[in-house]
Amino acid sequence: MKEECGVAGIILPEDRSLSNTVAFKLYYALYALQHRGQESTGIMVYDGTSSHSIKGMGLVPDVYNKDSVGCLIGNVGVGHVRYSTSGGSKIENCQPFVLNFKGGTVAIAHNGNLVNAKALKDELECEGRIFISDSDTEVIGHLLVKELIRHKPVESIRNVMRKLVGSYSLVIHINGTLYAVRDPFGFKPLCFGEVDGGYGVFSESVAIDTLNGTLIRDVQPGEVIVFTGDGFESHQIGCEPHPAHCVFEFIYFARPDSVIDGKLVYKVRENIGRELAREHPVDADIVSPVPDSGITSAIGYARESGTKYLEGLMKNRYIGRTFILPGQELRDTAVRLKMNAIHDNVKGKRVVLVDDSIVRGTTSRRIIDMVRRSGASEVHARVGSPAIIAPCYLGIDMATRQELIASYKTIKEVESLINADSLGYLSIDGLMRALECDKNDMCIGCLTGEYPVEIPGENCRKKQMRLDDFNNPEDSRMASGNS
Repeated sequence: MKEECGVAGIILPEDRSLSNTVAFKLYYALYALQHRGQESTGIMVYDGTSSHSIKGMGLVPDVYNKDSVGCLIGNVGVGHVRYSTSGGSKIENCQPFVLNFKGGTVAIAHNGNLVNAKALKDELECEGRIFISDSDTEVIGHLLVKELIRHKPVESIRNVMRKLVGSYSLVIHINGTLYAVRDPFGFKPLCFGEVDGGYGVFSESVAIDTLNGTLIRDVQPGEVIVFTGDGFESHQIGCEPHPAHCVFEFIYFARPDSVIDGKLVYKVRENIGRELAREHPVDADIVSPVPDSGITSAIGYARESGTKYLEGLMKNRYIGRTFILPGQELRDTAVRLKMNAIHDNVKGKRVVLVDDSIVRGTTSRRIIDMVRRSGASEVHARVGSPAIIAPCYLGIDMATRQELIASYKTIKEVESLINADSLGYLSIDGLMRALECDKNDMCIGCLTGEYPVEIPGENCRKKQMRLDDFNNPEDSRMASGNS
């Protein structure tokens, strides 16, 4: 699995319109969100009359420098880090998307994936719309511009939301005003806080921490928040009886120090480890994580089981994610470059190896073989998620059913394939106990094969929201605030 995308938006009081403060704050926020996407990044800042942007392929520190960021002047801006789940890896798909139309300027940063993007794009192309990318975000942009020609921004956003099926957390700039939009199921995280006398909207709260800001709250599912230089107002647009938060944000994607939908990710992962220890105990000498995503769960497992926590693997953090070599021998070398066993810590020991998930099983096999070659007498695999049996259509770059090992093999067969002495997956009920929530409030389609929205050829666990359930924005204003 690979990370999704990270979005960021900042608006400061209008007296900052001639400074580059917003641009630099977006730069640091995107640095804090780098784990969500390493493929490309972009920043757009609006100076009151026109937009200025930088986009590029690669990591945040590779795309920007002090001089280029310093030239972005204005009091409102939008940023993005991307890993492609829809659309190829090329500069044309780099976000934020900026569209100029007769009513002004729109910029959109998107985390998520639309199920009906192709149908919407076909419809727009029949109307004569021209696309420069193959990303579903540009589809949202064209739909929004089409509405803005005839309606006010909040009503335009509502009308666009009526057409979209899938996941979307959006940060949108329209003519000097910042908007935060979260789909009615709340698949992807989105929060906002006070930043330097203004407001910031981000995929994760760690970006607010990085900017020394104060987290206010999460954007609610189906909510649109309008930010100006001196305040904000909320409109509840969609209405769903149950949200469907992505469970893998808590298992793997988000940083452990983030707070998502009121839950500290670190605490959830520690609880996952504790539940794993209760469900799958084993006599062992040490508990070791597969770094980095297995660390917190391994700590929880060790604390609950009373088994010593000791790192048996060390990760090389300077190997790029696109490191690809042909041939089996060279792929094994790549694994050793990314991770190495600490021989003295595992030699002669019964090891519990805690990882966040098993997808294809090939990497798990190589890691376990590495630990065995370093002298471990036993290796027991413990997995901080239930078995992944179905693909994700809502924003995770996950394997197909044919590649998902748990979709066609039993636990014993997987155990044999990865060369483990025993294998234990966390149960769905155990995961919900770790999350302290009801499974009806989470998206667990990849674990059950039943999805919260209608996807052709797949099972839908509940009826999708009716279009009539979208409220009139004039009647849905919930709250306001000011800086």
